[in-house]
Amino acid sequence: MSYYSLNEYYKQKYGKKVYRLAISGGMTCPNRDGSLGTRGCIFCSAGGSGEFAASCDLSVRDRLEAAKRRVSRKTADDVYIAYFQPFTNTYADVNRLRRLYEEAIAPDFIVGLAIGTRPDCLPPEVIDLLFEINAKKPVTVELGLQTIHEATARAIRRGYPLEVYDKAVDDLHRIGVNVITHVILGLPGETEKMMYETVRYIADKTDGVKLQLLHVLSDTDLADLYRKGEFSTLSLEDYTRILCYCIELLPKNVVICRITGDGDKRSLIAPLWSADKKRVLNFINAYIRDHNIEQGTCYEPKNNR
Repeated sequence: MSYYSLNEYYKQKYGKKVYRLAISGGMTCPNRDGSLGTRGCIFCSAGGSGEFAASCDLSVRDRLEAAKRRVSRKTADDVYIAYFQPFTNTYADVNRLRRLYEEAIAPDFIVGLAIGTRPDCLPPEVIDLLFEINAKKPVTVELGLQTIHEATARAIRRGYPLEVYDKAVDDLHRIGVNVITHVILGLPGETEKMMYETVRYIADKTDGVKLQLLHVLSDTDLADLYRKGEFSTLSLEDYTRILCYCIELLPKNVVICRITGDGDKRSLIAPLWSADKKRVLNFINAYIRDHNIEQGTCYEPKNNR
């Protein structure tokens, strides 16, 4: 394998293929509830990052069972990760969070918990709670960083400075919780050099990374900018080339959890090529093979830079 995939990590850790069950915690986001804003990040749709997450109208157990039914045809093993995906899944009263997390890890078929959130939504009481849960079943926290560049962060309305991400990573590592960092490739105004700077920055900080293609979805402010011609999206060829250099920039121990992304086809405006996931993955894998791409070949520890 030319890069350390999430599938490989799970097989090493659990001895078999493990699927994530994406469910909703029924939460919002400080970029939507008025704390920081009301319109979200400019790329974020009304469903957040979890258009496919099981409905929060069900009990947590029923949400997990519904998500299991969607992936059961893919696996004979009854081993899963409970994944609170859409919006900000630490953005609630700690007692509510404790109930949700405890219910999520209760089933025997759940071997771990993954939580998608923002770095600015990890107060001390939530860190303490994550420490408690991690002692029962392994916890991974996914942080939406997207970029290290402050001008881009302001433009996309991220809502927090880079040092908040740094502190969140330090706090989570201190309690033994692994971190996956989300990075978007192709943000408006970003050059390739800027994208590579983001990947280099997180290389020695994160345990895993999701490298995500920028999608333009309907009913977002990003869609308005796109229609006005204020930016263009990456071609499949350019995205693949940039992605593969990012893979080479990451140390071999960092788990590469995603190399593309799935925008909801019902609301996808651009790039339309991204809707054909099988074709995209085949193209990327062929490029990796044909260009001898290997994770870590361009990585340099920070203390040697």
